[in-house]
Amino acid sequence: MTSVQTLELPERRLLAGWAAACAARVLPIYEAEADDPRVRDAVERAERFARGELDAAGEIRRRLEAGRAAHAARTAAGRAAARAAAQAAAVAHMGAHALGAAGYAVRARALAEPDRPDAAATEIAWQLAQLTGPTRRALRALPAVGTHTSGPLGPGLLASGALGEVVRELQARVAAP
Repeated sequence: MTSVQTLELPERRLLAGWAAACAARVLPIYEAEADDPRVRDAVERAERFARGELDAAGEIRRRLEAGRAAHAARTAAGRAAARAAAQAAAVAHMGAHALGAAGYAVRARALAEPDRPDAAATEIAWQLAQLTGPTRRALRALPAVGTHTSGPLGPGLLASGALGEVVRELQARVAAP
């Protein structure tokens, strides 16, 4: 049985575009400290998947590449930016990864700008402003982080610590009218 976190292909394409936009905003954080093209490639692949230029099967096989490139970053902000790209690429596999891309992008921004207490809130506001009605509906179809037994929104990384707080806030704000 397909997980509720997967979503149908049209919804995954919508969410891949949004996730790629979120990851692209923090890509310069990674690229300022690491020279590994896999992270930019992951964002570009997510964009191409969103436009229907790439198939899900091919992207599912390649979804982990940017995550491996995170180790080349020197800072937590750079690693979070790489993970945002990896999550964006993984939306081809499961729509729930879009929240991971957005959450990691917010973390990257907050970690890169510790002197700006509003950095995370500003990034979340930008992300929410990018949502279309159909994209918002697709995000609303996902289970609440930490309530599902497995998958990206299960009890793992996206549900814990500062990242979990960001994902919970995103879901609450997406659910609001």
